[in-house]
Amino acid sequence: MILKQLSWAWLCLPVFISCQRPADRPQSFTQYVNPYIGTGGHGHVFLGASVPFGLVQLGPSNIPQTWDWCSGYHISDSTIIGFSHMHLSGTGIGDLGDVNLMPAVGETALGRGVAGDYSTGMFSLFRRATEKARPGYYAVHLDRCNVDVELTATKRAGFHKYTFPASDSAAIIFDLDNGQCWDRPVEGYLIQESDTVISGYRYSTGWASDQRIFFTAVLSKPVKRFTVVTPEKAAAAEKSGRIYGLASFDTAERETVYVKVALSPVSIENAKLNMQAELPGWDFEQTVRDADEAWNEELGKIVFITGDEQVKRTFYTALYHTMIAPSEFCDVNNDYRGADGNIHTSAGFKNYTTFSLWDTYRAAHPLMTIIHPEKINDIIHSMLAIYRQQGKLPVWHLMGCETDCMVGNPGIPVVADALLKGYDGFDREEAYEAMRTSALLNERGMGYRKQYGYIPFDLEEEGLSKCMEYAIADWCVAQAAQALGKTADCRAFLESSKSYANYFDRATGFMRGRSSAGNFREPFNPFESVHRDNDYTEGNAWQYTWLVPHDIQGLVECFGSRERFIEKLDSLFIAEGSLGEHASPDITGLIGQYAHGNEPSHHIAYLYSCVGQAWKTAGKVREILSTMYRNAPDGLPGNEDAGQLSAWYVLSALGFYQVEPAGGKYIFGSPIPDKAVIKVQGGVFTVTAHNNSPGNKYIQRILLNGKPYNNRYIDFKDIAAGGTLELVMGNRVI
Repeated sequence: MILKQLSWAWLCLPVFISCQRPADRPQSFTQYVNPYIGTGGHGHVFLGASVPFGLVQLGPSNIPQTWDWCSGYHISDSTIIGFSHMHLSGTGIGDLGDVNLMPAVGETALGRGVAGDYSTGMFSLFRRATEKARPGYYAVHLDRCNVDVELTATKRAGFHKYTFPASDSAAIIFDLDNGQCWDRPVEGYLIQESDTVISGYRYSTGWASDQRIFFTAVLSKPVKRFTVVTPEKAAAAEKSGRIYGLASFDTAERETVYVKVALSPVSIENAKLNMQAELPGWDFEQTVRDADEAWNEELGKIVFITGDEQVKRTFYTALYHTMIAPSEFCDVNNDYRGADGNIHTSAGFKNYTTFSLWDTYRAAHPLMTIIHPEKINDIIHSMLAIYRQQGKLPVWHLMGCETDCMVGNPGIPVVADALLKGYDGFDREEAYEAMRTSALLNERGMGYRKQYGYIPFDLEEEGLSKCMEYAIADWCVAQAAQALGKTADCRAFLESSKSYANYFDRATGFMRGRSSAGNFREPFNPFESVHRDNDYTEGNAWQYTWLVPHDIQGLVECFGSRERFIEKLDSLFIAEGSLGEHASPDITGLIGQYAHGNEPSHHIAYLYSCVGQAWKTAGKVREILSTMYRNAPDGLPGNEDAGQLSAWYVLSALGFYQVEPAGGKYIFGSPIPDKAVIKVQGGVFTVTAHNNSPGNKYIQRILLNGKPYNNRYIDFKDIAAGGTLELVMGNRVI
């Protein structure tokens, strides 16, 4: 890896084309997005061209395949191996990187290569000063071949613009070999259909165990020669996915060659259908404008008014990051490849993928229910289709494959939340059946939980975290059962939702692992976190003791009194101790032992409000908003996790957060804009913070639609109906 020792101060400025907009033109929200936020540190975000929730994320991939390159790109790197059409954003595991294109001039070795030696691969160095990025657009100059690259995208197609030097050996490399991190090719296929059309497919295995993507590419310039190459080491294999295609041609000085690449999860023919529907012409600049318009439409769902430009850029970048996933995983005719491996044609819904549910059920999906009501039924239809095809709701679903990554039943809160909020564009009885069935399966430690009332550490790794997440999901099933009049089920699931209490040790005040004999694990260190033979998933006892967002009163009772609960909660934010040499790298963004970089902590600051100390919630939320997020490449406190980290910021910046995992009680915190205008189902919901300032961070008085409002939360139905929420701010602790 070649590192650039540069000052990144300039990256704190938004990268966009500035122009005066006539009064009748819509407001530009994309100008406030800085796509570089999260490309440094451990943010793992995608950088490149895409449209909201699109299948295609077209952007550069660097040489490294280690943890901080899960998205394929890191701000510290100065190598590019090509421009692939699929990337993950913010995940803790790498995959995808499919259908990689790389312009070349002269003799080029195939493969990733070793930075510093061009004879080893097809990579190029680049200079950050030549790089430009904004929503729907990416550009860079490749030093090795002196080629300017510009990229844009539609939902299912990538649009490349390559400006070449004069050469009789110019080429575009079609790379079906190199994926990202865990991804490894299984089978590849390339065919030249004409002098301008190249099609194929790529099958691979990795985090998604059986991923399949089909494509068709159309070039604006006829190919002089097209050669399919398999590297020597792979040639002996019975079936190789390590395939490259070289489309060669002569170019004049500053000649531009365009390439359009459409993807499909189903077939080459469907990829052609997607191309015809979304990118039939060759107007690159219009496609850039269309992508910008698509982003403006979505970002404009929240008009965020503040005099602090840095905060505005941080906010709109966070909102942008919540709309990269989940992504549509179907063709324009709604054909898709299901979790059963079969092709499902003409589905009555848009099928989605990239469900990072252990992360996103906490804030990203509750945010979607507010600002993307038009997508919720399709999201639930997608999850119910997965249930029918694999026998359970998704856990962490990627490109039609169940990864079973992370713990618990995180699909249940998402379905329950939609049902409880009144969404009904799906079969509510089937939705309940899917939740109930998923909650009762004997897998991933659930059988032990039924037997013991908890999951013993000597029988199942990370049993405590698994059981506590199952308890959260069971509470959601209970709420759905109550809404549907299933009284007996409601009682049963409410009872099992209290299984977290079996881990509480009154002597220490922590949740601790227990053996099948009923004993707490010894020795015990509440600070320690380890990857193996551990009770806690990416955390420690300090963090997991609070993972009871569904039964806060029950957790208070574990401590014996409200005062002891608050005393322990105060201690969380000041406790200092070593996580140990084997701690998960995901435990980041620490305030004491509160870890904002990892999702199990995300509701904790709001617990104060739930026990009558709203001023402490306000103080902690403001501290997190102002210190953990900033307009810089390392401006995220941890992995973006498919939008969750940013969704926390968006909701908390607006002044509320959904603590209970389903149902729509958004607990008040401390808003940071002077005003926010939110497009909702019922029209417009306006949040106004009077007298707001860094010092005036405490809510003094609340009015809802002009009338005094005394609840510590606002209900989803009141937000979705539209109206006005006025928060009178001050410096007085109330």
